[in-house]
Amino acid sequence: MKKTFTALVAATAMIAAPLAASAEDMVFASWGGAYQEAIKKAWITPFTAETGVEVIEDTEPQVARIRGMVDTGNVEWDVVTGGGSTLMQGVNFGLFEKITDDMVDQSDVLPEARSDYGVPSEIFSTVIGYSKEAFPDGGPKTFADFWDTKKFPGKRTLPDKPSTVLEAALLADGVAPGDIYKTLSTEEGLKRALDKVAELKPEVSVWWSSGAQPVQAIGSGEVVMALGWNGRFQAGIDEGLPIEMSWDESIAQVGYFMLVKGAPNREAGIKFLNWITKPEHQAEFSKYVAYGPTTPKSLPMIDAERTARLPSTDERLSHAVFSDIAFWAQHATEVAEKYTAMMQN
Repeated sequence: MKKTFTALVAATAMIAAPLAASAEDMVFASWGGAYQEAIKKAWITPFTAETGVEVIEDTEPQVARIRGMVDTGNVEWDVVTGGGSTLMQGVNFGLFEKITDDMVDQSDVLPEARSDYGVPSEIFSTVIGYSKEAFPDGGPKTFADFWDTKKFPGKRTLPDKPSTVLEAALLADGVAPGDIYKTLSTEEGLKRALDKVAELKPEVSVWWSSGAQPVQAIGSGEVVMALGWNGRFQAGIDEGLPIEMSWDESIAQVGYFMLVKGAPNREAGIKFLNWITKPEHQAEFSKYVAYGPTTPKSLPMIDAERTARLPSTDERLSHAVFSDIAFWAQHATEVAEKYTAMMQN
């Protein structure tokens, strides 16, 4: 009997061993909250169901933490998320693996969104949000309107970081969309943008640091308009706040998924990156958050009601300036210092 039991255990172990060896998992780090919950529902759960790859989630993938992992050779994350500035900072520090066409098929991705070191995950936009109670007959439509305190009186709120604000300021000052970054790249152009923002300082009651703040400020009546993220404004609208957005002008930004250099589960990470770029999977994300797909082929798969909430339709992108992540990677520190000085003086 003992012999039979021992043989059974041995046989079971032989069967189990290959199964354990073939199991895959990966670690994914994002920013928590509704955004990460949307990623889980739209992509992580169905990806695991289809491929069998288990995705372990973590949060707060700051560049400093990623750099610490890569520099020490103790990489715990495989795929991380971030905006353009996170992507380019990481590239400058050598933290992300270059994404080749052989690794990830990005043929369906918008050319304006593509990067050699990150897979575009979604498009979101900085837009004007305004109080329908303050402007029942229609509020500001363009960035020039946002700066027009006589035609549209009342307190404003702006981000406490310069990205997208300086672009909006130059558009308000009459710079052509195609000349925004050429202008910002000069000392005179940067001063022009900062001076334009400074014009609004008497009417800026809040310099916001969290995406929820402009929504709350409009909802409470503290301000009558704000520059903020479309997804945040849409969430406020869905909660019943008297907010309207203008899509006449916007600054489009791209979210990215990056493969960390030295990722312990590299192949599983690559599978995941390929999975999220498929148009049918990109279309799913908009069910859970008002951010648009990076693949135009996804749009016909999204119903009209959801499409009306998204920043990446052909019509809205035709009025958008894409944030230039290469510019911000090169000039972020210098510009941030001058922007902070402008706010404080």
